[in-house]
Formats: sequence, C-alpha cells, structure tokens
Amino acid sequence: MNKIKVIERIGSDAVRRLRSAKLASGKPFMITSKNLPLKHTYLEFPDRTIKIVTLSANQHDFVVLNILNALEADILRESYGLT
Repeated sequence: MNKIKVIERIGSDAVRRLRSAKLASGKPFMITSKNLPLKHTYLEFPDRTIKIVTLSANQHDFVVLNILNALEADILRESYGLT
C-alpha cells in the first residue's frame, strides 16, 4: 500500500470513529457533500434519520430543509462508506 493510500485509510478510519462517538453520545454527525448547494449539509442523527440543513440567519441554529426517507439515508450512508 502506498503512502497516499495509508493516509487516506487513516483519515477514513478517524472519521468513522468520530461518527460512532458522536452518534453514541446522542449528538448528530455532519456529512458535507459537494452534491448539495453551497451552505447546505447533511446531519445524521442517532435514530438514523438524515436531514438536509443550513445555518439560520443568526448562525447558531440549523434550519431543516428536507428529511431523507429511510432508503435515501441508507443510499447516502453507503455512498460515503458509513454503513
């Protein structure tokens, strides 16, 4: 395995551990995506729901724009290797 692949693997493993820790502690995990409009992101919650959100005008809260159905959420997780 070359150095770049090793670094990618270390980074991916760290993200998976962070996701597990956040969800286990009852907190949402943010999933950024180039497929979403600017300033939109996914939030995955411990109950396995995923919402598309943006920051509110005061930049202290999120505004929910859409809630993915179970199939969409599973496809998203799979596309990011988060299953």
